[in-house]
Amino acid sequence: MPRLATTPPQHDPTPIFELFRGSYGSELLTAAIAHFDIFARLERSPESLESLAAANGLQMRPANVLVTALRAMGLIGVADGKLTLTAMAQEHLVPGGMYDVGDYVGLAAQSPGVLTMVRLLKSNQPLSFDDGGAAFIYRDGMASAMEATDSARHFTLALAGRAKNVAPALAEAVDAVDAELLVDIGGGTGIYSYAILQKHPSLHAVVVDRPEVLKVAEEMAAEYGVADRVTLQPGDMFDDSMPTDADIVLLSNILHDWDVPECKKLVQRAASLLRPGGQVAIHDVFLNDEQDGPLPIALYSAALFTLTEGRAYSEAEYAAWLVEAGLTVQPRVDTLIHCGVLAGKKA
Repeated sequence: MPRLATTPPQHDPTPIFELFRGSYGSELLTAAIAHFDIFARLERSPESLESLAAANGLQMRPANVLVTALRAMGLIGVADGKLTLTAMAQEHLVPGGMYDVGDYVGLAAQSPGVLTMVRLLKSNQPLSFDDGGAAFIYRDGMASAMEATDSARHFTLALAGRAKNVAPALAEAVDAVDAELLVDIGGGTGIYSYAILQKHPSLHAVVVDRPEVLKVAEEMAAEYGVADRVTLQPGDMFDDSMPTDADIVLLSNILHDWDVPECKKLVQRAASLLRPGGQVAIHDVFLNDEQDGPLPIALYSAALFTLTEGRAYSEAEYAAWLVEAGLTVQPRVDTLIHCGVLAGKKA
């Protein structure tokens, strides 16, 4: 009997993920207080994000991750387009204030986690894998754990832990009633595609990923009983050719691995693969359009920042990229563990 990818879990595991990612909040708060001149500068005068980033030697991606988290914590607000301190931060985090607790938080300033976070924020680079490359991402010329058999298998199966929980909800959220071909870019184990295939028996899927990753996807396709409807295509998602008659192009938890220029390129590529009436389905987490939370997503953004070249993005950012690619944005449908699907349809 094939394994079912369409049966949802009995218990929502979202709280487990929130607890797991909570440590990033401590690290970012301590870094902002003890290593960056955030609260003292904003007490003197409101500043733009760009100005605050430049004053602390930060590029825009790390500055966005740091400030989004501080806004989600209720410590920084925005007035007239500039960052300001909230009343709580004004009372408790301005150095020298009567009720300043900055020195107390600063007791963790030299902890390994905080020092690593500070180094990553200043360098705008993800954590290195054992050989100096990256663990979760691949680009041409980059050493990647996804290129070695053992590490690729380990990381791919680890990431499948979330996919198994979310895939049933994704299969319900994606409109594939009349679809014939699904292209899953960076599909990993393929579990997201396999759930959609099980729900729609006439559908075929092409899963694109690195060769070592697809070895796991091949095993999973057999376990889920969809091997006869899956084509596993090794390749580079940025440059290698893909099928150009897709009804659905799925970008599930992929764009958050990359910075804005790469995200735009991937969305443009995905849109170019569609037949008329097809859709690009972005399945990911979503920051508020105001970039002030929710806090669990802001902390997940920090996790993404430390491990990839990306961060979490807002629905407005994703929607803008879909529109730039010539697609019409559809209403967002939430899935599980803070994820949702935002689709763009081709006329």
